[in-house]
Amino acid sequence: MGDELDRRVVLQGAAAAGVVGVLGAGGPGGGQAVAPAAFISHGSPMVALDADAYPQALRRFGGEAQARALVVVSAHWETPGEIRVTASAQPSLIHDFYGFPEPLYRLRYGAPGAPSLAEDVVARLKAGGLPTVADAERGWDHGAWVPLLHAFPEAKLPVVQVSMPLGASPADIARMGEFLRPLRAQGVLLMGSGGIVHNLRRLNFQEKAASVEPWAAAFDAWIAQKLEARDFTGLQSWLDAPNARLAHPRAEHLMPLYFVLGAALPEDRLTPVFEGFHHGTLSMRSFALRA
Repeated sequence: MGDELDRRVVLQGAAAAGVVGVLGAGGPGGGQAVAPAAFISHGSPMVALDADAYPQALRRFGGEAQARALVVVSAHWETPGEIRVTASAQPSLIHDFYGFPEPLYRLRYGAPGAPSLAEDVVARLKAGGLPTVADAERGWDHGAWVPLLHAFPEAKLPVVQVSMPLGASPADIARMGEFLRPLRAQGVLLMGSGGIVHNLRRLNFQEKAASVEPWAAAFDAWIAQKLEARDFTGLQSWLDAPNARLAHPRAEHLMPLYFVLGAALPEDRLTPVFEGFHHGTLSMRSFALRA
């Protein structure tokens, strides 16, 4: 076990040179503030057109993040077999939703990709024993670009998106965050984009400010309590939470949470980005881990 861990550290250290080459030195003497890891509940695609408290909170978060690049895991990209990493210099934007107002489909987010950073991500995940490949064709889904549109509206930071293995457990996704954690020291913000409560069949589509349903509030509170206690291992047993299967008929929107928790540092402070609900059941709880 000790030899295996030593080898992993060496391989990760070698891969670290890649992101330094992409982003350049961080400042005098090469210093760079440790970037946050953040979980963002991205909500309905319609929030891309909003200007209320939620996008304002994302904008404040982005303005304070001190990031030089972004690696995003979204609930909307699950792949069978290998993990895939966007590797184009200018990934396309995927409008992966239907039946919404036309202005939503005209939105664009023109941030650059980062092929060398993508290669570095692939190398780190492979070094951890996770089958991973670069994907030069795939663009960014709305779970990635909608929150980035508000958090980083200038669209200047390079973005790489990483898929989740289909059927992966919370522990599997946490390992992805663990292996990419060293990138934070190079100024790379690691973001998980999903939702703390996500059951589309129970949304009040007609009223965004609808009263919160008690079952949704109970599940959200359980997550909040575990986060506050820094019980990240206990959070992996999310099916023990009240109304777990009502909150998540499928778990894909919860899984990016574990990517962020896997990327946590011992010295991190958990700071809220936004707390609240949309449409009665859609928890928009978002937070950052800051060293």
